[in-house]
Amino acid sequence: MPGIEQEQAHFAEKIALITGAGAGIGQALALAYARNGAVVVIADRNEVGLADTSTQLKRIGHESVSITVDLSIPGDISSMFTRIEELVGGIDILVNNAGFGIWKSPYELELDEWDSVIHTNLRGTFLCSREAAAQMKKRGGGAIVNLSSTRALMSEPNSEAYAASKAGILGLTHAMAVSLGHDHIRVNAICPGWIETGDYNALRSEDHAQHPAGRVGRPEDIVNACFYLTDPNNDFVTGTHLTVDGGMTRRMIYEE
Repeated sequence: MPGIEQEQAHFAEKIALITGAGAGIGQALALAYARNGAVVVIADRNEVGLADTSTQLKRIGHESVSITVDLSIPGDISSMFTRIEELVGGIDILVNNAGFGIWKSPYELELDEWDSVIHTNLRGTFLCSREAAAQMKKRGGGAIVNLSSTRALMSEPNSEAYAASKAGILGLTHAMAVSLGHDHIRVNAICPGWIETGDYNALRSEDHAQHPAGRVGRPEDIVNACFYLTDPNNDFVTGTHLTVDGGMTRRMIYEE
């Protein structure tokens, strides 16, 4: 992965919490930060996925702190951060990666379905960020990265709850960047586009061709963006978001 070797010193002895680390982008982030010197705390509500990530971390010689947590439950979040402080003394880097969507017509979307998406994606991101910031303040600062989505900027049909939660994350990002800046805490966001976490070789040529960059994204593309935003040398970057989508949100598409 480009840039990894030069980043290694930057993350040595840093403590990084990755939510949604049981699969996909979150798992890739956990492994990447561990390879580059960070002490990694992994969190997910999927115990099987967490166990798999823990196993992979052990294979590269890294013993992680693993916590099962449901981010839609505020008490779970506060308990998680209490445990983190007890076990490792607090965190320096938080990547709010966990989230999910429910794809239903707005005519049919139930209120509890709306709430479950908003509570996990948006409220969960706020509560994790607030708890993390309290620990970072004691440690002299830190970096928070919130995983939003290109769906915060553009939409497909039947994505109201997901789009609202991801757009809210962008507002939360710049608000917290301003509120926490005096404590040397940077807050930024990433808006991923199509990031394939399954069988990349099964993608069609037309899947790649529709991207101005010429290919579908990989988890490593989000890893590289997170490395940039959490690098202590980039302390002038806060309150912004990076769109990592191969150029898709800049492409005008008409039927021919």
